[in-house]
Amino acid sequence: MVLRQGEVLQRIGKMAELFDDYSPLQLQATGRWRGQGFRLVGRLQYQYEEGLWTEWHALLDDGSSAWLAEDNGAYVFALPQSLPGALPPAQALRLGATTAIQGKPYSVSSHQHVALRAAQGELPHLPALGQRFVMVELRSQSAQGVAEVLSLDYGLDPPQLCRGQAVLLQELALSGLREAAEKNETARQFSCPQCAAPISLQLASTQSLTCGSCHSIIDVSQGLGGELRHALQDEPVRPLIALGRSGTLQGLPWQVVGWQNRLGHAPGDSDEQFGWDEYLLYNQQRGFCFLVDSTEGWSLVRPATGAPVLGSSGQSATYLGTRYQLKERYEAQTNYVLGEFYWQVSRDQRSSHSDYSAGKSLLSLEQTARERTWSVGSVLASELVAQAFGLQDKKELLARSDVRPLAAGAGLLQRPDFWVFVAVVVVILLLSNCSSACDPATQDCSRSGFASRSAGGSFGGFSTGGGHK
Repeated sequence: MVLRQGEVLQRIGKMAELFDDYSPLQLQATGRWRGQGFRLVGRLQYQYEEGLWTEWHALLDDGSSAWLAEDNGAYVFALPQSLPGALPPAQALRLGATTAIQGKPYSVSSHQHVALRAAQGELPHLPALGQRFVMVELRSQSAQGVAEVLSLDYGLDPPQLCRGQAVLLQELALSGLREAAEKNETARQFSCPQCAAPISLQLASTQSLTCGSCHSIIDVSQGLGGELRHALQDEPVRPLIALGRSGTLQGLPWQVVGWQNRLGHAPGDSDEQFGWDEYLLYNQQRGFCFLVDSTEGWSLVRPATGAPVLGSSGQSATYLGTRYQLKERYEAQTNYVLGEFYWQVSRDQRSSHSDYSAGKSLLSLEQTARERTWSVGSVLASELVAQAFGLQDKKELLARSDVRPLAAGAGLLQRPDFWVFVAVVVVILLLSNCSSACDPATQDCSRSGFASRSAGGSFGGFSTGGGHK
């Protein structure tokens, strides 16, 4: 590795091998940003507690530098900024706090200790390999639908500020991208450290996955060459929508790559729990989103770029001109997982949630010790979910609160749907006394073992599912 500083070339030495994330980007790819061409000439790969992300060094036609941040199918194009005066110290930027930079308010969405894992190409600076430093991310309030993302890099002296916004790859008019055929899946196969069953990674960005044989959760965030940490899971349950199944939602094709069952309870009251399921969906161009299944309905949500504005009492939040009302606050933990995940998922992983709604539109805040993630989405009819994934034969199992009401004036005992309801209740009571074995072809396995949520409560976890850069 050679570092260029002005006209001086400095030999750095050998770097760690890049983690092959099979990104569509590669060095020497070209594109356009705000009317000016650029070329990707360098790459920094960072690691933090829950995963990896990449910063691509873009050289603009005028000779200046920019950065294209890539994190699990999400992209931010940013330019280095100079500010009068010093940036606030990292310890002063508490998670969730609001601070003003150049007179504009920003919310602190991420406060991470990160380290450089590997580097490639031509770079304007190079942090010490493996040396941890603080990186803080702030987000604006999405004025006119465009949210700014500020990245404060405290690995430099003085710290560097980059200002950017979320982009889609199509907006950058990129050429010279990698071909999908270059993926080498054979290099991503290994044996389960618990039972030695063969396992193949289907997603390049996977940080955690489960063994299909013994159901262990395996951490692969350090690559496949070193020791693989794993944790056993008991009482396996299975999702209604099988892993690997593909479907079209909101005009885009998605594949189910992961699933987790989560439990929630009101703050300070862990005796009464409710549960919901989150399906991790993947699209090559759009990255990841979450299909959420709760007792009150289905919803499709994605991480929000901007920082919604909370009301003074926290009972409302405004995002992109829409005002959302608080539905519920609760604590959550991961109960069971299957499939692959782009963050380090673990059983009993805990987070705090605040759910808001405005009609069929949903807004959710999920917070951990290091990160606050807003998600935005909308309610889906169960019939649309069944059609999307070719599950019309299971649409009764998928039906939630959007099932049609009983027609007025009809005799209750004469209605067939009333007897269907009675039959369902009887089946649920019988299942509650059965063993944990469950067949998702005939049973709703995802809800065995905990109380269902009563009507009128929260939508139940229309959240993001895990940590994000």
